[in-house]
Amino acid sequence: MRANSPMTATVAAWSLVAALGTPALGQGGAPTPAPDTANDAIRTMVGRLDLEKYKATIKGLTQFGDRRQGTKRNRDAVDWIEVQLKSYGCTNTERITYTYQPPAPPAQPLDSAAIAARRAAAARSTQAQGGGRIRGNRAPTGVNTDSLKQPDSRIRAIDAEPTTPGERQEVYCTKVGATRPDEMYIVVGHMDGHGWNEAANDDGSGTAIVMELARIFSSPEVQTERSIRFILWNNEETGLNGARAYVAQRQALQGKESPAGSKKYPEPKWLGMIQHDMMMWDHGMPRADGTVSSEQRPEADVNIEFQSSSKMSEGAQKLAWAFHRANELYATDYPAQVGPHMTNTDSAPFQDIIPAISLRENERGREIGAGWDPNWHQPTDVYTTYSDKDFRLGLNAAQTTLGAIAQLTGATLKK
Repeated sequence: MRANSPMTATVAAWSLVAALGTPALGQGGAPTPAPDTANDAIRTMVGRLDLEKYKATIKGLTQFGDRRQGTKRNRDAVDWIEVQLKSYGCTNTERITYTYQPPAPPAQPLDSAAIAARRAAAARSTQAQGGGRIRGNRAPTGVNTDSLKQPDSRIRAIDAEPTTPGERQEVYCTKVGATRPDEMYIVVGHMDGHGWNEAANDDGSGTAIVMELARIFSSPEVQTERSIRFILWNNEETGLNGARAYVAQRQALQGKESPAGSKKYPEPKWLGMIQHDMMMWDHGMPRADGTVSSEQRPEADVNIEFQSSSKMSEGAQKLAWAFHRANELYATDYPAQVGPHMTNTDSAPFQDIIPAISLRENERGREIGAGWDPNWHQPTDVYTTYSDKDFRLGLNAAQTTLGAIAQLTGATLKK
């Protein structure tokens, strides 16, 4: 996960960085760099992030099992998330409603030999999804569909209801900016999972970050110049359908005052989008036998990804480096690394529209896709799999995002 670029590349990249504590990143401008010091008010806000609260939020999500889309447990989890957001003071909760119909199966399904051949070809490929090369040891990956591989009968019972097509919903709430309510940053994670598990890491860990940030920014003494929207996507695992529905329904509404003269903006202009997806497991490359260490490695880090092939790559890179700097200033334990191959998560529908980045435990294509996380979509993605070192990596990602978003939105504490 460590960046391979030399230090000179890092220094050069800083000439492109959209500075923390300055006006919004925009579509390509480079504001003057912020002072190389932490902001006391933001440090106070970051200090309100608490490991036990973060763990408790993940634990609360796991009561609904894998929260697979198209099930009662998914709908119950959406309701629970909304109740929690309102309890934090983020009372202006809303929902996106859309319909999901799974794609029709192929007219001539692949036989077992063809499926095996396709999997073997994928295993031999050195090209990672999203770009980059896969190097080193690899381990098998995939989605578990066998209920009997889940040894916990309680979890098997929770996850037993199959998905059905139809209406879907996802919840969001907004911290309204005091002076620029017409502009906002979007802070997100996906709440659905699958694989006969509790989806604790994928993506309870990211959902909990978004919820914890909503809790802190919703405090009445916290004031921001710009708005922040906290969204918990649905249907990520089926093809980013919840994020795509949001873009389809809301993109054209950006920056429009409604009603006229009210200074209210139902959909403020999008300045940037930050996705959190799988935040806790950085145990290193698989061994030659395919096994992975059970201990979080001391050199674990938070991966901040942008997609270098996107139309908004320049602005996305600036946003990524701004988050890297926030990690330097505010994260307590684990450093950050910036990578150019964001892929396979809800930031993708935004990447050609606005600067979009994704925070991860590992590089998505090159490392997670090569089997660095053996719990991904497997029965072992349950709360009890993870240690405090794992949870703390997720907390450091939350510290990184809170610090960056607080700077970018001009957050202060009322006296």
